[in-house]
Amino acid sequence: MTLKIKSIKAEIVQLGLAKPYTISYKTVTDVSCLYVKVETENGQYGLGASNVSQYVVKQTNYEALAEFTESNIQQFIGQDLNAFHSCIDKIFLHFKTVGARTALDIAFHDLFCKSLNISVAQFYGQKIKSLPTSVTIGIMSIQDTISEAQDYINEGFKNLKVKLGESYDIDLERMIKLREAIGHSIKIRIDANQGWSAEETLKFYHDTKSLNIELVEQPMKVEMDDEMRKFPEALKKLIAADESLVSPKNALKLATDPKCAGIYNIKIMKCAGITKAREIAQIAQNANIDLMWGCNDESIISITAALHMALSCPNTKYLDLDGSFDLASDLTKGGFILEDGHLFVSEKPGFGFE
Repeated sequence: MTLKIKSIKAEIVQLGLAKPYTISYKTVTDVSCLYVKVETENGQYGLGASNVSQYVVKQTNYEALAEFTESNIQQFIGQDLNAFHSCIDKIFLHFKTVGARTALDIAFHDLFCKSLNISVAQFYGQKIKSLPTSVTIGIMSIQDTISEAQDYINEGFKNLKVKLGESYDIDLERMIKLREAIGHSIKIRIDANQGWSAEETLKFYHDTKSLNIELVEQPMKVEMDDEMRKFPEALKKLIAADESLVSPKNALKLATDPKCAGIYNIKIMKCAGITKAREIAQIAQNANIDLMWGCNDESIISITAALHMALSCPNTKYLDLDGSFDLASDLTKGGFILEDGHLFVSEKPGFGFE
């Protein structure tokens, strides 16, 4: 059966957050999502979405939308998606923005695997049944931090990620008080969003040894990666590279000994979709680096895509895929399954969207 592409449509939809939050450099109140629908001549379709961080990739969704010109779209009309990898290659040839590449990459995967009547995770060989995801607590007062943590725990989540980076002393106090309040059965990860110096990062490691912090995400600025290479091995194993890890090229550089991070936080919104994410995952596996799969505030569509990739990689250890939980609305249903804080993929074809 041929899968000749009939149309590609793209639009931006503004989605509100049910609960705004603050991180070290901004307060977020709503989400701008780029949606893409690819349809074939026989009526099948695939969905893709993206919401890139301008702070990280230096591009916006509106720049991505502008690439869906008639001439770019025409490069794919009449193409048979059964030549799957050739079609994926053409995305990177004709589209230059991360947002456009990501949304199209997801949509092509959804459509192709629907035609095969298998899930995307099955297509790549699912290695892991499910994993717990962390849920994110933004920068807020100690009292509000504890209150929000208790709310999440009551909902069944057992992994919390706390945003830090406001001031070292306040950061440390929040972590001490939080651990006292919730006990040691709940795992805590922290994300300083490049907010600390080398001295503060090392001090936090020593000051919080009794708190059992699971990992420390991007504590220092991107240009300070080489300083992290000098840290003790025990600390580097806890560090997850995030803003420093945008492309497979970055992954190779970070993996050079002495490594500066023992964990790679892969976000398909940084690296331009599933295809590049798998390249990064393979580099990490070759270098004995664990994987964490993260997200921005995103549609169910792209969160589900990231989950399918995460569960198909044997070195995946951590999920931080809560980016759609706080959306007041979305354009689709289905996709991932959330049970007691754990994320599962359905066995429906493609990504299982409704």
